Amino acid sequence: MTQQEQARPAGRARRADAERTVQAILEAAERVLSADPTASMEQIAAAAGVARTTVHRRFATRDALIDELTGWAAQRFAEAVRRARPETAPPLVALYQVTANVLDVKIGWGFAMSRAFSADPQVAGVHAGVREQCDRLFLRARDAGVIRTDVDLDWARRVYYALIHEATQQPEPTDPTDTDALATLVVDTLLRGIGANGGL
Repeated sequence: MTQQEQARPAGRARRADAERTVQAILEAAERVLSADPTASMEQIAAAAGVARTTVHRRFATRDALIDELTGWAAQRFAEAVRRARPETAPPLVALYQVTANVLDVKIGWGFAMSRAFSADPQVAGVHAGVREQCDRLFLRARDAGVIRTDVDLDWARRVYYALIHEATQQPEPTDPTDTDALATLVVDTLLRGIGANGGL
């Protein structure tokens, strides 16, 4: 085995260790900043179980750490939507699954997701892509008869987003089935409203 071949596994191991450290820092930052948005880098380092210098070595400033956290959460948000197969699953199934997956991310990454309107063009691009997927899903739902043909789909999406936001204000779920129940509440409210027998 050449020296280059011997060095390759060690290099991969170092990269994996570095990635785990960054993930631990970001997860700690979410916990700490959710509890106290003014928390310092030192507090985040302590929560992550690493030295303050380790955090500063990876993130030059507190703002840089928060920007990275926001981007990291945005990617998880997009992945949560993708996993629900909004383009191919039956529209009603996809709507429930997208909602449950999105609630998982929004509740688990509340601080980072509250910065969804970040100036970072990559974060903005992720959210724009999710919005386009949502619009296509609503079109599919209308074509399948899940949504009335006379409904303004832009308005429907904005109402849907508002319902998801309100659901995230509920007490934090104690297990995943609570997130499923919140998703059912959101989708049922969106599709059926609150009027008795379909309203007037």
